Amino acid sequence: GIVHQIIKIKENHIINKNTGDFFNMSKREKWSSEFGFLMAAAGSAIGLGNLWKFPYLTGISGGAVFIIMYLILMFTLGAPLLLTEMSIGRHTKSNSIDACKKISPKWGIAGGFGVAGAFVILSYYMVIGGWVLKYMTSYLFGTIENPQQYFSDFTSSTAEPIIWLVVFTGICALIVNAGVSNGIEKISKIFLPLLFLFIIIIAVKSLSLPNSIEGVKFFLIPDFSQKNWISIFINAMGQVFFSLSLGMGTLITYGSYLDDDVNLVKNSLYIPIFDAVIAITAGFAVLPAVFVFNIPPESGAGMIFQVLPSVFNEIKFGRIFAVIFFLLVFFAAVTSAISLFEVITAYLSENRHFKRLTAVIMIFIATSFTGILSSMSFGKLSNIKILGMTFFEFFSFLSDKILMPLGGLLICILAGYIWDRVVFKNELSSGGKYKVKIFKSLRFILRYTAPLMIIIILISSWIMDLSD
Repeated sequence: GIVHQIIKIKENHIINKNTGDFFNMSKREKWSSEFGFLMAAAGSAIGLGNLWKFPYLTGISGGAVFIIMYLILMFTLGAPLLLTEMSIGRHTKSNSIDACKKISPKWGIAGGFGVAGAFVILSYYMVIGGWVLKYMTSYLFGTIENPQQYFSDFTSSTAEPIIWLVVFTGICALIVNAGVSNGIEKISKIFLPLLFLFIIIIAVKSLSLPNSIEGVKFFLIPDFSQKNWISIFINAMGQVFFSLSLGMGTLITYGSYLDDDVNLVKNSLYIPIFDAVIAITAGFAVLPAVFVFNIPPESGAGMIFQVLPSVFNEIKFGRIFAVIFFLLVFFAAVTSAISLFEVITAYLSENRHFKRLTAVIMIFIATSFTGILSSMSFGKLSNIKILGMTFFEFFSFLSDKILMPLGGLLICILAGYIWDRVVFKNELSSGGKYKVKIFKSLRFILRYTAPLMIIIILISSWIMDLSD
């Protein structure tokens, strides 16, 4: 309505503090289509969290019980927070910090956690991206005879892992520098369909292996005799946050490039559905093979780098399937990494008024440096500890256990208590274009359910980490 348009006009203009120039933020880049946004947002969600983290978390968390809890949390907590972040972004047409400031001037810190979280995640994410590139090229030109020793020798060395992480970071920088529609959107439109196709190919091959039914049973039949329910709950909640990019500023930033007539509620359901489908398909691709070759399902984070190469060595056309698998992991890693890159780029471009190229170069240099620290924590810097953790472990702890949950908590408070409920509802409905029947439920989740769950998870995970 008219009120909606007045708010948009008022909030989509800023003044450059350095020059006094008046800018119309509605002239910012936009997604060329709703499908392009959906692919980019799904690409942000569908990353290493699905292909690297989900299978091993399922393995260490009891299989089907973890999946049930993960799906429940995905749609009762993850989707509402995702919808809220997209609404804040589209309403303000700003990077995550300025977006929160436009809701309430003193609440820029809520978006600040997202920018900080994106940077910290990139500090170790790029290392894993480099590993993926290394394995993909290794299988292109040969095989990996002793996967466990190969992984240990490679990650503990100094120069080669650093070279690969810099290459991976450079690829992401080039895509982000090309812009929102010409870079991020175009790559996502290509990579996401290919990722889905390749993961189905790997899953079909894995399920065709002899005795793969044991892995399927572990994956689908819940064992309710589990005793570590708190740990499973924390792992499931952490996976939802990590996989959907919640509390990172990604959905605020991506939402800010959306047109005002896009149905936010519909998209807030599509993205978790895509994410869950890919994660579960990844489980079918990995866990049956793990059982076939008598590998413990709790093998941990090294599963795709140490366990699966052993599988590829034993199956017909294993080298081809290895290339396909690590290519799809590469696609997933890139689409997620560029979304984190864009969070920081948007902030530096709009708040600090750097040109996009300058911002991208700054991020490339900074994340390469911190990435080197993470990479060398498996080798020469392994004895240097922060709170008893290596650089890699510390960056992971800082993002997963502090910045993302606290960012999500502050977003809940901002949207649930501070943002004008009429304006919030008007944004969800695209100015009255769509009916929003879930608004009361959404507000209840943001005001009570989500904050309580996040606080419980924060305290429980900190206690568990300290006790370890």
